Amino acid sequence: MPKVGMEPIRRKALIDAAISAIGERGSLDVTMSEIAGRAGVSSALAHHYFGAKEELLQATMRHLLTELDADARAELRAARSPRERVLAVIAVNFSDKQFRPETIAAWLTFYVAAQNSPSLRRLLRIYARRLHSNLMSGLAGLMSRDEAERAAEAIAALIDGLYIRRALRDGTPNAASAISLAEDYLNAKLLQNK
Repeated sequence: MPKVGMEPIRRKALIDAAISAIGERGSLDVTMSEIAGRAGVSSALAHHYFGAKEELLQATMRHLLTELDADARAELRAARSPRERVLAVIAVNFSDKQFRPETIAAWLTFYVAAQNSPSLRRLLRIYARRLHSNLMSGLAGLMSRDEAERAAEAIAALIDGLYIRRALRDGTPNAASAISLAEDYLNAKLLQNK
């Protein structure tokens, strides 16, 4: 019988263990037993909290999205101008918390898995809409609506593309260079619109 009050702690431990296992393996080819072992709980308890592995994977992806959203909201609240809002969205996607090797590997794995999983695809669509909305919250104040839409799409593509490119390099991912490239695009776009 699970201990009262331990469920949130154990669910979080299982999600963290899933991120770690997926990151190490580089695929979703991990077992509930392996994840449970990393979390220090029994496989039966993992199944009790999440049911099937697919539910744990969905919860893991929702957790990543929730963390990213909370970080983005905090940075957007601190921004004092439209340009700062865009820069905050770029920076938060490459923050130390979001750009850890195991988190990067989990995101890449989820992107691949979403091609065959409607539930994971839906979660990726949520991510894409949030990213677009967050970028538009700054870009709309810097250029025309049409230009802002195009710039938001381009910056989102840069963020996702740079995430993948930086993630696939050997060694520690270099967030600063990825941020710099995305900021270079924004600066060039703003110069064009003067």
